[in-house]
Amino acid sequence: MGSASALAWQILLGAVWAGYAVGAALGWGSQQLAFIMGDFGLSTAALIAAVSCFRYARAGASRFRPAWLLFALSSFMASAGNAVWGWYEVVLGLQVPTPSLADVFFLCFAPPAIVGLLVLAKRPVTRAGWVCLALDSWLIGGSLLTLSWSLALAHTAHLVGEGVSVARAALALAYPLLDIVLVSMVLALHFRRSNVNRSAVNTAVAALALTVLSDALFTSPLLRQTYHSGQMLDAGWFAGSLLLAYAPWGADKAADNALPPRSTQPTSRPVAGSLAALTPYLAAAVCTLGILYSAVEGRRVDRVVILTGCTVVLALVVRQGIMLVDNIALTQELAQKENHFRSLVQGSSDVIMIVAPNGVLRYVSPAAAGVYGREADELVGAELSSIIHPDDLGRVVHEVRRFLAAPPPEEPTTRIECRFRSGTGDWLNVESTANRHQGGLILNSRDVTERVRLQAQLQHNAEHDPLTDLPNRALFTKRVRQALGGRRSGDSGTAVLFIDLDGFKAVNDRLGHQAGDELLVQAARRLHESVRAGDTAARLGGDEFATIILGDGTRDQPARECQVHEIADRLRLTLSQPYRIGAGEVRVAASIGVAFAEPGITPSDLMRNADLAMYRAKAGGKDRVELYAPQMQADVVRRSELTARLRTALRDGEFALLHQPVVHLATGRVAAVAAQARWRSAQGILFTPAEFLRVTEDGERTAELGRWLLEEAVEQAADRARAGHPVSVAVRLSARRLLDKGTPFGSVEALLTRHGLPSGALMIEVADSDPRISFDDLEQRLVALRRSGVRIALDGFGSGYAAINALRRLPIDVLKLDRGLVEGVVESARLHKITSGLLRIACDLGMQSVADGVDVPEQVLALRAMGCTHGQGMAFSGPLDEYRLRRALARGEFPVPGSAKVQPVQPVLTGGPISLLGGSHSETPIPPT
Repeated sequence: MGSASALAWQILLGAVWAGYAVGAALGWGSQQLAFIMGDFGLSTAALIAAVSCFRYARAGASRFRPAWLLFALSSFMASAGNAVWGWYEVVLGLQVPTPSLADVFFLCFAPPAIVGLLVLAKRPVTRAGWVCLALDSWLIGGSLLTLSWSLALAHTAHLVGEGVSVARAALALAYPLLDIVLVSMVLALHFRRSNVNRSAVNTAVAALALTVLSDALFTSPLLRQTYHSGQMLDAGWFAGSLLLAYAPWGADKAADNALPPRSTQPTSRPVAGSLAALTPYLAAAVCTLGILYSAVEGRRVDRVVILTGCTVVLALVVRQGIMLVDNIALTQELAQKENHFRSLVQGSSDVIMIVAPNGVLRYVSPAAAGVYGREADELVGAELSSIIHPDDLGRVVHEVRRFLAAPPPEEPTTRIECRFRSGTGDWLNVESTANRHQGGLILNSRDVTERVRLQAQLQHNAEHDPLTDLPNRALFTKRVRQALGGRRSGDSGTAVLFIDLDGFKAVNDRLGHQAGDELLVQAARRLHESVRAGDTAARLGGDEFATIILGDGTRDQPARECQVHEIADRLRLTLSQPYRIGAGEVRVAASIGVAFAEPGITPSDLMRNADLAMYRAKAGGKDRVELYAPQMQADVVRRSELTARLRTALRDGEFALLHQPVVHLATGRVAAVAAQARWRSAQGILFTPAEFLRVTEDGERTAELGRWLLEEAVEQAADRARAGHPVSVAVRLSARRLLDKGTPFGSVEALLTRHGLPSGALMIEVADSDPRISFDDLEQRLVALRRSGVRIALDGFGSGYAAINALRRLPIDVLKLDRGLVEGVVESARLHKITSGLLRIACDLGMQSVADGVDVPEQVLALRAMGCTHGQGMAFSGPLDEYRLRRALARGEFPVPGSAKVQPVQPVLTGGPISLLGGSHSETPIPPT
């Protein structure tokens, strides 16, 4: 039942009772109607109460169900008694005899109600409790019996001796005695009522109390002699029935809905508690008044009064004895608990403090000496705010006020973290659990300084590089996001710099990882000292660093780009200074990519742009600064697309193998052929390796292409040998590919055996341009190949950083001059001398020499004069397919300028060499290094 519905029922019941009371006060207009309303009206009201309680008992399943059934039975008895009373007065028109059947029903009203009240009462949990309940009931009942007997009941009992029948005298005594018992239970229930369904129980008790009060007035000799149905006294019974009918359905719901949420803290009820404690003494006082009344009136004290008074006093003494024993036991238990909790508080490692509502410390546990370094007595009486850090005080006050204003059931406790001043003057990080206490707080505090330091250290470690202590990639990305947001979101002057140390891997390999780590630490220190306080320098991993330079709000973008470029160039020069490592110095350079923020750009895109610019700086020669341009992203897209197409090309067989003759410069004979891969794409475009391998970084694809090139070259060379054209084939492989685990020792020998090609017919051209390759491993691999008969050529001689070292250590048969030396050998006297010296070295070592990129007759003459033995280039022939190659091999030689057979230089084969996109001589090692 909702609160609005309950209020409507209350108004309705109030109006019905008010109408009945007005009618009773006015006499109902006629005696006949007064009899009807006084008898059958009361019977109807009691019947409604009986039906209401019965239905509620049937609908509910609580432990109070028997009580409501008993109340229903009690109301039914009252209804039946009033119905019999009305039968005599209204139907038969007779005076109700005494005793009658109505008296039987009325007397049966009280016992069920009494038992029902016992069911509603809070049950004691101990035997002493049950004894005290019985004694309290007797104290109340006995005192009321003493007073009533002294006032009226003694006179009624003496009527038997004056000719009144025993039945009438017993009936006259039964009504007040039952009312006394009922009143006793009502009072006992008031002090022992249960908290469950309290509003309904209170309403039911009020209804019974109102009925008992009306009964008491009815049984008084003064009203009994003048009473007739329909008087104002009936309104009391009528109201009691209506209240009992309403109690189970409306009172509990309405009251519960109207009440605010109940606090979890125990509420004190001093008035009710005092009355409960005074109940035995009040009962004894009432009993004493009854005896005094008889003595003052000069009456002989009745034996009933004497006996009842003695039992009341005896019950009081017994009850006081029980209470004394209970108090002694409670005192001992309280002392034990107090000692227990005192030991817990004093022995606890946490500091327990009680703070008064005005903020003054009223209690501080002894643990304060060990935790805070301050004695508890020193803190008691001080204000809590005096020991809290000033920077934390405002936050703590706000949290305390919020906590005290919150409903206790929703937030019974709260946590407060702040800094407390210790006895040494230091600030300790303290975590406190706060509870409410009499308007103030109880704080359970502990020192968490080490935990806070550990958390801060863990946070620092998670966001900083462990070697250099610079911010790592995660923190740098966070700083970039912060720089692009907030008030700087529209500042295009913010720039990100990506920095890579050129030559660091060589230092790492030559001097060891410890020296490399020391170099990184020094580089990080230089970088950190070179940026402004508001900017961030970070290490992204390996030898890659990054910085973010916040914008200054300028709108002149070209000027800002120039300024940032100067800053980046200063960083490059700073990082390129010599590093003191151990007893020596090492040098590295720096390639720096710069990208500026744009409106709406994301942190990942900005960092990607700076990374692209940095790689462009490395590709452009290293040791330089490169600004990001949108074309760089387009190149990345193109490389990605070409890489994807390259994967498909390998699977679909779009690669073809061409061969370029290697000619003896003195005779023109074809001494060997150099295998070269070409990719004819689905669009019909013919790519050279220099074009399609430069744009892909897929190591797996280049490795697969290298394996295909070697196997295809050996297979075709074997086919040519069986067709009568035995000629050596040269395959260019990088040192990295030779040492690749995918190409194990013996795989080349097994390939030659499988295709039946003599090992001397294969020459491996080693592309020497990777400083990270171990010479020991490479030497071991080449010695094994040479032992099996494979010839070894050193490709690109004259350009590699370690060419002389390779020449000294590796088992080389042929030196292949780099194209850069050959191209300018005629025009440049300097190159002429360098090339001549290199060829003299080859001759002194007994090696053959091959010049790559011999494209004009003048180069042939110059190289032959210097002692070069073989040449390869457009001066003789471009790369040929298998058909044209066999025609050239069938002819056997090419015209050589300056010889006796000199002829005009013309294409050797009909139709000339294959037209190549970008020039057939634009080559890079296969696979690239």
